[in-house]
Amino acid sequence: MSLSTVLSHVDAQLPAALDRLSGLLRIPSISTDPAHANDCDAAANWLVSELKSLGIKAEKRATPGRPMVVGHAAGPGPHLLFYGHYDVQPVDPLDLWHTDPFAPQVQETPKGRVIRARGSSDDKGQLMTFIEACRAFKDVNGHLPCRITFFFEGEEESGSPSLIPFMRDNASELSADLALICDTSMVAPGVPSIASQLRGMLKDEFTIHGPRIDLHSGHYGGPALNPLREIARLIASFHDDRGRVAVEGFYEGVHEVPAELLRQWQSVGFDEHDYLSSVGFTQSHGEAGYSTLVQQWARPTLEINGLWGGYQGAGSKTVIPSEAHCKLTCRLVGDMDPDSLREKVRKHVEDRLSPDAKITWDQDLEGSPAAVMNTARPEFEAARQALSDEWGREAVFTGMGGSIPIAGYFKQILGLDAMLIGFANEDDAIHSPNEKYNVESFHKGIRSWARVLDTLAR
Repeated sequence: MSLSTVLSHVDAQLPAALDRLSGLLRIPSISTDPAHANDCDAAANWLVSELKSLGIKAEKRATPGRPMVVGHAAGPGPHLLFYGHYDVQPVDPLDLWHTDPFAPQVQETPKGRVIRARGSSDDKGQLMTFIEACRAFKDVNGHLPCRITFFFEGEEESGSPSLIPFMRDNASELSADLALICDTSMVAPGVPSIASQLRGMLKDEFTIHGPRIDLHSGHYGGPALNPLREIARLIASFHDDRGRVAVEGFYEGVHEVPAELLRQWQSVGFDEHDYLSSVGFTQSHGEAGYSTLVQQWARPTLEINGLWGGYQGAGSKTVIPSEAHCKLTCRLVGDMDPDSLREKVRKHVEDRLSPDAKITWDQDLEGSPAAVMNTARPEFEAARQALSDEWGREAVFTGMGGSIPIAGYFKQILGLDAMLIGFANEDDAIHSPNEKYNVESFHKGIRSWARVLDTLAR
């Protein structure tokens, strides 16, 4: 039958789909809390049951942590792998919730209907948009439009410790032509988006050591090397007066945004004033010469995330501390190499150390490159057109300021390109009290996946 019949079925079955989503949302699958281990098992079992109800061969797979759910559906044409996660963030502080976080409610708000519960937007509501699109095809046509592997994780909100080993151990089973991920947001309300690039991450930490012990500032103030003053000088050297990172070689591997992508970004309706004023800023304080969106999506950063040393208690203590500490992160874009960049940042600091200052670096190293999607593949443009048809406006390829490691893992471990399509809104309060998901996002998300699956299958 035609796609229009499938879409009509989606519309008619929306109340039932919301009921099914509510069933999943009632399960407090908080992966980081051992007290909720059985709840994570219950959520995995719930998903296995739902997939089996669609005729999909599915099972729960044990890991050292929370279980994975893997399902396989045969079909013609391309082989797609769909990823989502069923675990959720803790709900603390509970007293800031207006409703029970695990008693989902559909509420009327000035911006339309929402379903409110922990996990409604991140990621249970998003995950279920895909399952419900598959259900519509099954109900109408008796089968799915193409071959699909379902891959649901239960530890995304707690660092995914079991993910990489599981993917490596099951690489042949998880291989496909293209990965689909629904764990992202729209760039603006009603603007369908496909994430085309995600920034990578580099973390580091160092300690500046000065005198052998804390010193009396009356006895040693003046001749002593003060680690706090030393670390302030070093940190100030990281950027020039135009906000550009001054570490030699920092921008190796960074590329300018293509003109067509810039055009799309300029048309998304992003309100820079609202974005800045919502957190108390009157202007951008980033790298001069680049718009706020370009800074957020396509430019690298070096940020100081923590800085401490000396006396922290009430009143004052006239002390020159023996140590000062700094935590920093870099967001990476393009082809920046985290290992090479770490060496450059460390060299920048060590070359500027004063005599008698010593430095130690944290050895718990973390770094991952940016994920850049292969939007030249015809599937990307086909999906963009399908989303444009559903939402009645041009869908855009966007960037993302944060990192979603799974996209990089698909490429590194499975050799898969990933397409990230999500329907969350920036005001969904993910990870916060009173999380919600717009019913329109859920409804049109299901319809969007139906269109995308139809066009990819063809």
